[in-house]
Amino acid sequence: MNEKYPKPPFASQPQDVPGLQGKMDPYPNCGEKSYKGSGRLQGKIALITGADSGIGRAVAIA
Repeated sequence: MNEKYPKPPFASQPQDVPGLQGKMDPYPNCGEKSYKGSGRLQGKIALITGADSGIGRAVAIA
């Protein structure tokens, strides 16, 4: 089992909407520093929309 990631259960961390990841402990690992894409979209332009679900962030990272 991978031991480098925090394990649940995590304490409740209520925030007003929209919440801020910077206030979370542990800070969420969304893969922005570790994910390596295929490079097929390198140099392309896209308009990514989203709200508070994290789907837009995941698309932008991928």
